[in-house]
Amino acid sequence: MPNDLINKIEKHTIAVLVDNEPGVLARVIGLFSGRGYNIESLTVSEIDKANNLSRITVVTSGTPMIIEQIKAQLGRLVPVHRVHDLTDEGPSVERELALVKVVGTGEKRIESMRIAEIFKARVVDATLTSFIFELTGTAVELSDFIGLMSQLGLVEVSCTGVVAMSRGAGGF
Repeated sequence: MPNDLINKIEKHTIAVLVDNEPGVLARVIGLFSGRGYNIESLTVSEIDKANNLSRITVVTSGTPMIIEQIKAQLGRLVPVHRVHDLTDEGPSVERELALVKVVGTGEKRIESMRIAEIFKARVVDATLTSFIFELTGTAVELSDFIGLMSQLGLVEVSCTGVVAMSRGAGGF
């Protein structure tokens, strides 16, 4: 295999089913930090109260070999039940949520409302000089919206991180 393909950095979305108990998230994060792997996005949520299970969704990047190491090491952690690389397993749906605060008056205020309408962002708070928009979409869509708003008075952004699911009938 050519060296440039072996060393190519790829972004992967990995979903991990774990026991919902204290310290599990710290162990997963410790695996990444202890080996120098980067976490680009991290979300955690309880998904099955009756069976005490949570889902951790991690977006990370690395060479194919590093990604395989991450998945193998995650699979060996005691509270981990399953590891799915949504990037490799086929089509998936990914979304993020962002709150975006924009301050402005006059024409900039009108233009920010026009752009928000195009992106289907919802106004969740408004004053005479500011808006807070709520936007759900892909990381690229959110980045595009934030980039446009930065020219119109962007003052603050808060994002959830990626949540993702594979498409089709199969489940976790």
